[in-house]
Amino acid sequence: MAEKRGLRTGFTTGACAAAAAKAAARLLLLGQPVETIATTLPNGQAVTFTLSRCGWVNTPDEDGQESNSLENNLTGKTAECAVVKDAGDDPDVTHGAELVARVRPWHTPGVQVTGGQGVALVTRPGLGLEVGTHAINPVPRRNITDMVRDEWNQAPPERRPPGLWVEISVPGGEELAKKTLNARLGLVGGISILGTTGIVRPYSTAAFKASVVQAVDVARAQGQKRLVFTTGGRTEQAAFKLFPGLAEVAFIQVGDFIGAGLRQAARQPEDPMTVEVVGMAGKLAKMADGRMMTHASGSEVNTALLGELARQAGASESLAEAIAQANTARHALELAVQAGLKAFPAFIARRAAERCRAHIHDKVSVNVWLVDFDGSLLAQCPE
Repeated sequence: MAEKRGLRTGFTTGACAAAAAKAAARLLLLGQPVETIATTLPNGQAVTFTLSRCGWVNTPDEDGQESNSLENNLTGKTAECAVVKDAGDDPDVTHGAELVARVRPWHTPGVQVTGGQGVALVTRPGLGLEVGTHAINPVPRRNITDMVRDEWNQAPPERRPPGLWVEISVPGGEELAKKTLNARLGLVGGISILGTTGIVRPYSTAAFKASVVQAVDVARAQGQKRLVFTTGGRTEQAAFKLFPGLAEVAFIQVGDFIGAGLRQAARQPEDPMTVEVVGMAGKLAKMADGRMMTHASGSEVNTALLGELARQAGASESLAEAIAQANTARHALELAVQAGLKAFPAFIARRAAERCRAHIHDKVSVNVWLVDFDGSLLAQCPE
């Protein structure tokens, strides 16, 4: 799949897991292995995946004998299918990883989704996932559930068990995780199953950096004096609601390259622009620390700075210290909310705006909007 400017997009771990699970459910319920599987991504796009393998996992029957054939009674049968992740032109550490799904009958109605080998366990708060569960994020979990339920609905009634149990695993996931910051975030033993759209866009490539520069130039050429920089699809949707009157060309997904976008906007001081930066806590916390390349492998959130900002917002010393030790910027926000420190988000937004302006020597007016994961506005600078 190619982007407009020649970059090849790929698929998220979540999209690959959902495809593998759908194929395994079909094998279990219909008894025939498949080589490809048509699935629907979280963004509604229809995609066909090629399977790297699809077959039975031998499990003992009640009489102790092994079986790898489907009978009307599915007890003891487990289907396994796998998809190899293609991350496109993004240098993702999970590119080439195999996402494996095992599906077997379950006595409880519905679809039960869990993680297996190579999928991280959540050991700390602040990630939007329950501590003690596997790191399968809400959107891909829902996509896996929907794809498996779709197969159950289409199966003949006599071949439908009450429910289906799905296990997602990633062979080698524990080794892959060593190339990420997962352990520092409290994700132990593997990688996360991620993806809000199903599509991987190559934010971390030099080619994407060039596309950000080009997007600024295109907007300027079309007479736009106000640009809206977002860090991804979710923040862009929030930005559309914040600025309903702006032309679509004014909205630019800068990804991790906020610095490149700001510098390009400031290249023609005789033609001044205003930049609205819309982001969530993690990215804005990095900007507040003066980091204008925000990819996870290039910089971490400075929680000590967040602790200091909390003090400035009126936090007690104990709360400020807790925030300074927070697992993530999201966790820091959760601690502030629990303590009733309502001013804290505004201090993050203000500091991020100051650093963005300093990065381009105040050649461009920069405003910052801090939004939550559901798109709601938490703070803005100026207020």
